[in-house]
Amino acid sequence: MTTLARLITLGCTGLLATLPAFANSAAQDEAMIKLATGSGCMTCHHVDPGAKGPEGLPPIGPAWRDVAAKYRGDKAAQGKLTQAVLKGSNPYDSHWKGKASGLAMPPNAVAIKEAEAKKLVGWILQLQPK
Repeated sequence: MTTLARLITLGCTGLLATLPAFANSAAQDEAMIKLATGSGCMTCHHVDPGAKGPEGLPPIGPAWRDVAAKYRGDKAAQGKLTQAVLKGSNPYDSHWKGKASGLAMPPNAVAIKEAEAKKLVGWILQLQPK
C-alpha cells in the first residue's frame, strides 16, 4: 500500500469514527430543544443571538449561545445556572442589559425537574458561537 493510500485510509477511518458523535450531537440537540420547548424555556430564550422578542424588542431572555460564551471556563456555571433555572434570578443583578428585555428569570421548578434542568444547562454551556 502506498503512503497516499494509507493516508486516505486513515483519514476515512477517522471520519467514520466521528460520524456517531455527529449523529449523537444532532439527536442530543433535538432532545434538548424538545425538553426546553416542553418546559416553557423557548418562550423567553432562543438558541442563537439576534432573534427578536415581542414587538421587535430584544428577546425576554438571553440567547443560549451568548450564555455559553459568557460562562465559558467558569467551573461553577452549571450549578449556578441550574439554580437560576429552578429558583429564578435577582432582578437587581441583571447582566444582560441590551441583550434581553426581561429583568429577571422567574423560578421554573414547577416546569422542569432538577436533573433535567442540569442536563439542559450542561447542553447550553457546550454551545459554540456560530
